[in-house]
Amino acid sequence: MSHGAKPTSNGLPTGTATPNTDIFWQGQSVSLQARQKLNGHPPAVFWFTGLSGSGKSTLSAAVALRLHELGCHTFVLDGDNLRHGLCSDLGFSSDDRHENIRRVGEVASLFVQAGTIVLTAFISPFIEDRRRARALVPEGIFSRFTATLTWRPVKSAMSKACISAPEQAK
Repeated sequence: MSHGAKPTSNGLPTGTATPNTDIFWQGQSVSLQARQKLNGHPPAVFWFTGLSGSGKSTLSAAVALRLHELGCHTFVLDGDNLRHGLCSDLGFSSDDRHENIRRVGEVASLFVQAGTIVLTAFISPFIEDRRRARALVPEGIFSRFTATLTWRPVKSAMSKACISAPEQAK
């Protein structure tokens, strides 16, 4: 819903042009309300953030499994998984971290529009990036965005980080 698109009454963007006048948002033929009725639950975003090794991936996977067992449509967007594909061209500089979270926010927004409960697990150190990601998710009763900080003692997180990415752990 970025790039100037205006939300409709059902929370989805309209055909408003983006700054590039040759590109228009293609509306959905199935409303968010219809998806929610079919799924039996509203979409949501649970944004797990914390240091490397703090348990973001473990916690998001456990929550997704439990929600699935309860009949909910869920999907986990994990930082390491996205860096294998969609974000494989990015490093770990501040600019690349901003772009990584921007992409994740856009993907999470698409999943919300599909009526899915999205659980994200990312090191997202910049509050402004999380605010931008949150702004992509329509407000109201049909979606929620909840940021959750996962915590682990620094020594424990550092030991795990040293095993998986020693150059980043220091």
